[in-house]
Amino acid sequence: MPSKNLYSQRDPALKKRDDFEDILDERRNSSDLRHALRCYTPVLYKGMTPCKASTLKTIVLQSEQVRYVINQVSKEMGETPDIVQEEAVAILEEMAQRLQLSTIRFFVFTLSKAFKALFQSVHVNEEGIQRLQEAIQEHPVVLLPNHRSYIDFLILSYIMYNYDLALPVIAAGMPLLGMKFVGEMLRMSGAFFLRQPFGGSLYWAVFSEYVKTMLRNGYAPIEFFIEGKRSRTGKSLTPKLGLLNIVMDPFFKGEVFDVSLVPISISYERVLEETLCARELLGVPKPKESTLGLLKARQILSEDYGRIHVYFGQPVSVRSLAQGRINRSEYNLIPRYIPRKSSEETQSFVNDTAYMLVRRQEENMVLRPWVLIAAVLMQNLDGLDLELLTKQMVWLRGLAGAFGAFLDWPDQKPVDKVVASSLALHHGLVQATGGRVRLLEGPQDPASPEEALFDRAVGVLSCASYRNQVLHVFLRPALVAVALETANTSRNDDVYSSFLYLRNVFSNEFILCPGAAVQDFEEGCYLLLKCGAIQMLQQDLVVTERGQLIVSFLSGMLEPFLQGYQVVCRYFSEEASEGLTEKQYIPAVRSFAIKHILSEGLKCYEALSSDLQKNALAALLRMSALRKVKAADQVTLKVNTMAVKAIEDTLGGKVPAQKPVLARL
Repeated sequence: MPSKNLYSQRDPALKKRDDFEDILDERRNSSDLRHALRCYTPVLYKGMTPCKASTLKTIVLQSEQVRYVINQVSKEMGETPDIVQEEAVAILEEMAQRLQLSTIRFFVFTLSKAFKALFQSVHVNEEGIQRLQEAIQEHPVVLLPNHRSYIDFLILSYIMYNYDLALPVIAAGMPLLGMKFVGEMLRMSGAFFLRQPFGGSLYWAVFSEYVKTMLRNGYAPIEFFIEGKRSRTGKSLTPKLGLLNIVMDPFFKGEVFDVSLVPISISYERVLEETLCARELLGVPKPKESTLGLLKARQILSEDYGRIHVYFGQPVSVRSLAQGRINRSEYNLIPRYIPRKSSEETQSFVNDTAYMLVRRQEENMVLRPWVLIAAVLMQNLDGLDLELLTKQMVWLRGLAGAFGAFLDWPDQKPVDKVVASSLALHHGLVQATGGRVRLLEGPQDPASPEEALFDRAVGVLSCASYRNQVLHVFLRPALVAVALETANTSRNDDVYSSFLYLRNVFSNEFILCPGAAVQDFEEGCYLLLKCGAIQMLQQDLVVTERGQLIVSFLSGMLEPFLQGYQVVCRYFSEEASEGLTEKQYIPAVRSFAIKHILSEGLKCYEALSSDLQKNALAALLRMSALRKVKAADQVTLKVNTMAVKAIEDTLGGKVPAQKPVLARL
């Protein structure tokens, strides 16, 4: 059981953060061409082994690991080593980058023009740049930005050039390579391409050795998205471990003294792809990346997308993290070039590191007033008076600040002007008429109720993606707030039991670090105590009169997720057919949700999101309410109806969560 004096922990609101500089300010007052062609003299890693991009490929093909795997594949396939070697060469040719400064200069010139047209400003924390500059000289560096837009990697390379930092080589998806002309331009700006999913053992060996060779040689900082793909919901995604394993491996094997991991937070006041993301979540296929599509997208240059903030976090030393956790001597037991499965100890370490890095990204996200407006609007889908919206946003600003949010608030502006400019910037999502603010509806005369529902859902999911940007600030106190409402009693033990249950259910939905349940509960309680929302009386957690509004609002932030998961549970207990496959599940549960929204007035449009549906499925599988059954050549989902209904009832507050053993200790 969490201890009574659990609230003596560090206040997140006291976290010190750096100041920013707008790098577009100079661009608006000097020549873009001169900037692109200026003398570029980056600081390099002191242990760098100078080599050309073409030499890297030779080193990879001659490495002991690749040669060993070529011989193994040759024996398994019954092919000669020369034929397998040719396949390895083809793989390398397909993936390898060809970083050229001339291409970078072209992009810098083009992006200077585009960014000035698209954005009011691009703010960068200069102290973070200075820390990165020092880190690049000392050890191999890995850049780990969050992924919210297609332009994330372009912005980072642009910033690196702007500050005379070594240009990164960037892991990119194969679809980008398929864009005529542009794919090769990206390759020449440092992109190297990976297939998803990976091919067989030969592909993995070539790819991993290529990345590790660049890291060991200090060829350039390596950049990849630890979330694996672009978040279409505005929330951070569960980290993927493949590339993180690869870049840590040279340290584990003693091939480098240390590796510096740099979490980077990119925050958009308005995302270029906002409605595109919502449509993807509703089942509209993602547009194929193409040069023609890129040219058609030029029309966005006439729009205003507000501010961008890029925060370079404190470099994280793998050596320091691994101290006392990783026994590197085990890597001496067999030749290092022989591929081996990581030990449980190593897997746990990499997983914990990945979650910690994503949490760092979240903590350094810069939040503009619009995300608070979106949070208020998402609890008032039918709209509300402008005056009330303004009051609620000011109240929420105070709460967010107390909880440690990194707010960029224009203090020199009156509050009503702040609200007005935010609404104007997001004119494609909201309208303010007659003193009332509401999300935009679709066409006045939709062809069908389903079409009207789709248009409404696009607006709601787009607005939700901005609310989701601030969710990490409120998540832990919000989980405690819901636990207070659903627990059997107000006793600390019972509230903690409900909290633990909710945390388990939503562990795919939000970034909740493994093994940190007590810490998360303590943080949530501390923040609620700090703002006067709860009191601790003996062994009871009691909501104060002042706290009723806070607890209600925080619970409301999680209500779409609670309702969405209940809809999925209802689907499995009422309609799921025998032999349902994972592929059939998404369209089937979406149809079920549409039917209930149209017939019962269910207001949970987020139940239509494929992201929520996949996370709910993962939760039900993890909690043994579903299991996968392999039959013939396909995998189907077997439903434990009683378990599914129990989860639905618990989330709906009908049944208290079962008290875990941990809570009785």
